Amino acid sequence: MEPSDKYMFKHRECYFVQDMTTPEYIDSLENFEIRDSDVFLVTFPKSGTIWTQNILSLIYHEGHRNGTEDMDLLDRVPWLEYNIRNVDYVKRPSPRLFASHLPYCLLPKGLKNGRGKIIYVARNPKDVLVSYYHFSKVSQKLEEVEDFEVIMERFLAGKVIGNLWLDHVEGWSAQMDNTNILFLMYEEMKKDLRSAVLKICNFLGKRLSEEEIDDVVDMASFGKMSADRRANYTTLSSDLLDFSKGSFLRKGTIGDWKNTMTVAQNERFDSVFRKRMEKLPIKFCWDINDKL
Repeated sequence: MEPSDKYMFKHRECYFVQDMTTPEYIDSLENFEIRDSDVFLVTFPKSGTIWTQNILSLIYHEGHRNGTEDMDLLDRVPWLEYNIRNVDYVKRPSPRLFASHLPYCLLPKGLKNGRGKIIYVARNPKDVLVSYYHFSKVSQKLEEVEDFEVIMERFLAGKVIGNLWLDHVEGWSAQMDNTNILFLMYEEMKKDLRSAVLKICNFLGKRLSEEEIDDVVDMASFGKMSADRRANYTTLSSDLLDFSKGSFLRKGTIGDWKNTMTVAQNERFDSVFRKRMEKLPIKFCWDINDKL
């Protein structure tokens, strides 16, 4: 069962959400002017994007940390390729924060040339797949498919938003030695959030006090984020998300794939992905008890 054109379009070998961007706009991003102070968070969909968006927002915006400002994540860390609120990004004051699912090959030239800073977060692909499956039920912009097997086959064939997970992670992991890129693992963040926050602060040259770091870690916990309307995307319009079918932030755990995938599905997944994954310069954590 092929994905419906009603929900996705393909441009330059990559799938994008229909009606939320255009091929012309994607092409224009190549020459999007990058400032040295720009910070980009890049992920494959469902790899901890909102979580890390929130962490960046808490690090940069004292008003988010101390609760004095009522601004949601879309205004603090907007999407580069999906300008949902039609903001003039050129007029945004520095430092600008952006989120993106773009593959490395479609990045603005300035980022490839070392301007700005990029944080790339990778997550084990079985949990990504299961999270994508559940998210497709909540999103009004993704085709809802009840049969997990159908979604899995599309994921293995790269017929989902963001395209093939392997291509995305391979393209980005080949750049992990670049000085303007910080490569993080979702599972590493789950196991030791404070260390991850410190790593992000050091990379960005942000000096926060011990107390401020503690506040970021506390407010970026799954429980606090799930309840914070500024962080949980509940401020988005109902034509984008239907919260009667679930929440954007569902579990945020490691190894949830075991609750969804059958033994046969797991074997099928491994038969398609394992060989290329073994060649990646990163090792994945498949269970909450795995050592990193």
